[in-house]
Amino acid sequence: MAERLTARAALALVTDDFTELPYPEREYGPDGPLGWEGYDASRARAAGRTGEPESVVCGTGSVQGTRAVLVSFEFGFLGGSLGRRTGDRLEAAYRYAREQRLPVVPLVATGGSRMQEGMVALVQLQRVARESALTREAGLPQIAVVRDPTTGGGWATLGAGADVVLALPGAQVGFAGSRVRPADADPAAYTAEAQLASGAVDAVVPSGELRAVLGRWLRLLTRPSREPAPVPEPLGVRDLPVSGREAVARARSPHRPRAEAYLDAYFTGRVAIGGDRCGGTDAGMLCGFGERDGRTVAYAAQTGTATRPAGYRTAARLVRLADRLGIPVLTLVDTPGAANDAEAERQGVGPALADLFGAVASARTPVTTLVIGEGGSGGALALAAPGRTWATPDSYFSVIAPELAAAILKRPAEETGRTADQLRLRPQDLAELGLVRLAGIDTNG
Repeated sequence: MAERLTARAALALVTDDFTELPYPEREYGPDGPLGWEGYDASRARAAGRTGEPESVVCGTGSVQGTRAVLVSFEFGFLGGSLGRRTGDRLEAAYRYAREQRLPVVPLVATGGSRMQEGMVALVQLQRVARESALTREAGLPQIAVVRDPTTGGGWATLGAGADVVLALPGAQVGFAGSRVRPADADPAAYTAEAQLASGAVDAVVPSGELRAVLGRWLRLLTRPSREPAPVPEPLGVRDLPVSGREAVARARSPHRPRAEAYLDAYFTGRVAIGGDRCGGTDAGMLCGFGERDGRTVAYAAQTGTATRPAGYRTAARLVRLADRLGIPVLTLVDTPGAANDAEAERQGVGPALADLFGAVASARTPVTTLVIGEGGSGGALALAAPGRTWATPDSYFSVIAPELAAAILKRPAEETGRTADQLRLRPQDLAELGLVRLAGIDTNG
């Protein structure tokens, strides 16, 4: 059973210097906008129990050295529900964040909109969504921490609508609350862990580690730089392949350094985003932000497997977030190609590829690409930066795999090597064609 924290206890997990913001002072009629009998008495009892006059506490605080606007929900106040006064407070907090150029951290625990205020409460979600969108347009990050429980419109706006979503272990997280979901629904589907598995949450973080993890995220996402990411040094062989067949064999070797090795060598520390926000994850696409020489660099790296639609959508999410925050991007290409099974088609591999092509093509922040292994057709090209792509000596890039090319040309299998040579897929061939630059290659060897 997840621990249910008060608003102040949640704030104490992440900061020691919280300063509450002033709130708008507006009076609404007796028993609220609907004249709901007993509503004022319910509010008074909630205030007496919690010590809070409303369901959200807003202010500023430093999280491991990074100042932020913090918005913490008090679930004990009418289930942390959103009403008109809640909307007033949230709007004021987001506006303050934009005025002061501060990131926003919602610490969410809510059951949704307040039924005693009817549609007046529900439309607060539109108000919150607009404030979040304006803050996004201003280039300021939003990192949500979802607590127990986070359901309804609060999850669908402040929670799932954030750039990065962290969750406390065991928290109930989902659009449908426990009292409104189908009676036969599996309760395990409405947990932080289930949302992580389906790509809606980036990490489940124990409360004792939350301050350090949140601080790391805030530090990385608040350091814009328009300088391109440096090209990583090759970690494998340094001499060029003699033939196309050799280039393919090198790229497919199980002993060749993979994405994890490159990321570990390149960054002094990194944090990962997980999932495409559409119900999918792909372990074959690593995405996140890392620290390199005191700067933040975003990364999207293929791990040598056929990339799933969720992988392409996660990479597109990463590129767009980095672009909005002014953070350079490093991509590592290594895939035999896009997944081509029936399930991949049902999951929309074509549209997912199109989305990533568009994200890279429209990025204003510099994107740097290193091909570290297989560059299999459009499934690899979608991650490559036009005009800023390098290749290692143990890589290749091809319009199609040489085996498939030979099959299409009705050539026997023994002619695969000749076909590879004709495709001119070696790193030096690609450089001569003006498509890539050679990374760390000893041309005298």
